[in-house]
Amino acid sequence: MNLNRRQFVRLLASGLAARAMACGKSRRVRPNIILCMADDQGWGDMGYNGHPRLKTPNFDSMAAEALRFDRFYAAAPVCSPTRGSVMTGRHPNRFGCFKWGYTLRPQEITLSEALKSAGYVTGHFGKWHLGSVRQGCPVNPGASGFDRWLSAPNFFDNDPILSREGRAEPIEGESSMVTVNAALEFIRGQTGNSSPFFAVVWFGSPHLPHRAAGDQKALYSDEPDPLANFYGEISGMDRAFGRLRQELRTLGIEKETLLWYCSDNGGLPNVGSTGGRGHKGQIYEGGLRVPALLEWPGVISKPRSVSLPCNTSDIYPTLLEIAGMSVPGQPPLDGISLVPAIRGQMSSRPAPMGFWDFPVHGIRTPSAEFMSELLAAQKAGDPVGDRSRLRLEAGDLSRHYPEDEFPGHAAWLDWPWKLHRIEKEPGAVIWELYHLERDPLERDNLISSEPEQARLLKTGLGKWQQSVISSLNGEDYQS
Repeated sequence: MNLNRRQFVRLLASGLAARAMACGKSRRVRPNIILCMADDQGWGDMGYNGHPRLKTPNFDSMAAEALRFDRFYAAAPVCSPTRGSVMTGRHPNRFGCFKWGYTLRPQEITLSEALKSAGYVTGHFGKWHLGSVRQGCPVNPGASGFDRWLSAPNFFDNDPILSREGRAEPIEGESSMVTVNAALEFIRGQTGNSSPFFAVVWFGSPHLPHRAAGDQKALYSDEPDPLANFYGEISGMDRAFGRLRQELRTLGIEKETLLWYCSDNGGLPNVGSTGGRGHKGQIYEGGLRVPALLEWPGVISKPRSVSLPCNTSDIYPTLLEIAGMSVPGQPPLDGISLVPAIRGQMSSRPAPMGFWDFPVHGIRTPSAEFMSELLAAQKAGDPVGDRSRLRLEAGDLSRHYPEDEFPGHAAWLDWPWKLHRIEKEPGAVIWELYHLERDPLERDNLISSEPEQARLLKTGLGKWQQSVISSLNGEDYQS
């Protein structure tokens, strides 16, 4: 069976998709699933990763008690693309989500749609940034498989205006706690029901501008104001995350709930702490490595760490395997299932990872401005407001990308080797090759001294980029 997304959603709506996808495992007990994600928290912006000043006691506690990923990568060095990789298991360039403010394509099959078809009740809370959060948008959270949502078009600060399923709603409180409180309202409502739940909890912190709540900023009163606000936002997120984690225990559902935390890209320049060379926006390690933790007490009984490379694109295939599912007509995935790693049965990654920063500008998506505008429009009786914000162009496949041109900065990571292909001008390619185990800061370029290794990696990267361009041009959606 080869289903495009429109056919898949028709099956889902008619109640047939669950039977088509359960693969004989419909009676298997499926866990509740919670995915949490920070906005711009670098690998080193954690107490447990050795930060000398940050106070993150709740993250540190989970790191000491659960599964810690020590080499976890965002699929992209900026926010929207990485979030798209979580939702699809695919590199975001495959569906044209190149930079911040770009959207999902409505043709994509999302994780929320797949889990919903298997009987999960789904909810999204916090930052969306994969399309508008207005009614009528083809890629708002509701159109992307979420039953309940309280979402922002981008990062948001304290006392935000959020979209409750298309309705603008002002909410008082520190931004991370607002996000967790909304998720907990959903979780409490699902606890005790026969259906498992899937909750996506995407924080708006610690994105610029940093505006920590007063009590969290006070933790760093001896720091300069910019750092006190930055650190305070992370501590505020830590506090909210601790509340979420504790509530699972209060409700008595922690053993049957998988809780996964990571960030959407590497650390910020000047204030953040990264996992290597570079920072947010770059394909070097500092722009891609992020903190990541996974807790599932009913399955992971002892704390341990995973050192093999993992990726946000791996979340989709991992969770589908855990749910006992496969997707009919699944388009090419870039992620792999990490179930063997969760079980302690994977010592190395069986497939390389590709990264590719396409040379385009991001799209401005200011939450405060857009949501204030929507609130005013709705008070005046207009449920949608400015129609240009609806992102109706999402899914347009009219542009054709040359299949033999690969502009921008790409990399191919086949541990411990990482090959960079940098094309700033058409035809002018710079190659860099690093041995990450010996050279984690990517300083010693071995492209000349390791010609055979470079040749093998160039071949792998080239084939992958051609596959990505084919997807970008819509070939995956042909029925």
